[in-house]
Amino acid sequence: MASKLLRAVVLGPPGSGKGTVCERIARSFGLQHLSSGQFLRESLGGGGEAGALAQQYLERGLLVPDHVITRLMVAELEKRREQHWLLDGFPRTLGQAEALDGICQLDLVISLNIPFETLKDRLSARWVHPASGRVYNMDFNPPHTQGVDDLTGEPLVQREDDRPEAVAARLRKYKDAAKPVMELYKSRGILHSFSGTETNKIWPYVYTLLSSRIPPVLPEEEH
Repeated sequence: MASKLLRAVVLGPPGSGKGTVCERIARSFGLQHLSSGQFLRESLGGGGEAGALAQQYLERGLLVPDHVITRLMVAELEKRREQHWLLDGFPRTLGQAEALDGICQLDLVISLNIPFETLKDRLSARWVHPASGRVYNMDFNPPHTQGVDDLTGEPLVQREDDRPEAVAARLRKYKDAAKPVMELYKSRGILHSFSGTETNKIWPYVYTLLSSRIPPVLPEEEH
């Protein structure tokens, strides 16, 4: 492990494969994968104010407001001042990015640039297990039994904003919010964008970039 702490962020619209890329980075480089969605799900059962506020948004598949997610993420990151980490799902807006600046200086921001049509197809085929956040895609990652979660056997649901008619508006909203965030990180020289339609084809380039910053703990072939 490198002596200097590495703090990285993966940005990308819904359906871009952020979660898959983050899992591979975490495995290959020993970084702790910090998912805003996971922290939110854990906070729902904790009885805290942020969890209670977030629940009404998460249940409808909406983005959690800045002040709620920022309060939660700042608290979690404060606990990890001496750790390497990789952020997934935060920051999504300029306000969140500015709040993150108050905690640490980022070393690397990876942006996944996926064509609109690809995102639309992926999201429309996506079903989730609400309790865990596990995501299935009926085209390339279906559950073993149609309509139920592989681990619990509980029903899967399609979020309202994954329905075809809602996807376009959702992607436009993401793009509008993300643009100033990307411009901020680009101006600092830490933004690296990767374009493509398949995670497996983007991954070797991401792996090479990370390898220039921190020694891998797994060879690329492992994936």
